[in-house]
Amino acid sequence: MNSEQAKQILIENYLLSIGITPVKQSGHNLWYKSPFRNENNPSFKVNRSINQWHDFGSGEKGNIIDLVMKLTHTDSVAEALRAIEQAVSFPQLHSFSFRQQEFSDGITDLEIKPLNHPALLELLIKRKIPISIASKYCKEIHYRLNGKFYFAIAFPNDNGGYETLNPYFKGCVPPKEITTFDRNTSSVNLFEGFMDYLSLLTMQARQADISAVVLNSVTNLEKAVPFLSEHTLINVFFDNDEAGQQALKKLQNLNLPVADISKRYAGFKDVNDYLCGKKMEIPQTKLKPKRLKF
Repeated sequence: MNSEQAKQILIENYLLSIGITPVKQSGHNLWYKSPFRNENNPSFKVNRSINQWHDFGSGEKGNIIDLVMKLTHTDSVAEALRAIEQAVSFPQLHSFSFRQQEFSDGITDLEIKPLNHPALLELLIKRKIPISIASKYCKEIHYRLNGKFYFAIAFPNDNGGYETLNPYFKGCVPPKEITTFDRNTSSVNLFEGFMDYLSLLTMQARQADISAVVLNSVTNLEKAVPFLSEHTLINVFFDNDEAGQQALKKLQNLNLPVADISKRYAGFKDVNDYLCGKKMEIPQTKLKPKRLKF
C-alpha cells in the first residue's frame, strides 16, 4: 500500500478497527472523544466528505496517515502505512452507519490459546518482555473477520473483551474496558497500556504482588476512579505525552493520593521505551550563528 492508496481508506473505519466509535453525528461530521486525552465532551471531528480529522483540543488536523503516525507514536510513514494496511479489513468496509452496533458481531472462529506464535514471541522479545511473564497475563487470539484471519497477543479486560497487539497494529476485541488486579494492598499501580504493566513486572518482579489497574486507554480513566479511590497511594505510570499528563492532572484535581512515577523515566515516552532504552527524539532547533565581536 502506498500513501495515495492509504488516503482512500475512511478514517472512521480505521478508528473503528481500533475500538474507537463516534459519540454523535452532525451532517458530514462524526464527533469523537479525542483518542489523545481523557475528556467528557467530544472535541475530535472527522469530516466524512473530505476524509480529514481535526482535533480541536490541540489544533492538530490532517489525513489518515498523519492520524496513524500520531496514534502509533511513529515518525515513519512506512510504519503508518503498514498499520493501515493491516487494519483496513478489520472494520466493516462500508461507511459508518451511526448505530450502537459492535463490530465484534462480525468476528467468527474466535480461538484463545497460550502464547506460541513465533511472530508474537518475536514481538515480545523485541519489547524485552520475557515470555514467562507475558504468558501469565496474556493469551494468543485467532479469529476471522470479513473472511480474513487475524492473530494477536490478547490481554483480557474486566468485561470479557481483549486488548490486542501484533507486529502491525494494536486494537481490541470489544467490549472496551479496564483491567484490574485486586491484591488487597494499600497502594495501587496505574498504567495506560498492558505492555507498560508487563515492563514494570520485568524490571521489578515483586510488583506482581501490588494491586494494579490497566486503563487500556486513557479515555477509560473515569471507570477506574472507584477502585483507585479505595487505596491510600496511587502510583501513576502514564506516558510522557500530552494525553498522559492531562490524565494525571485529572486524577490530581480529584484530590486522590497520586504519585507521578513518569518523572522517573523522563526522556522516554513510556515504561516499555524505558525498558528498551528507546529515548524520545527531541526536535533539533536551528540556532542562528552569533556575531563575533572583536
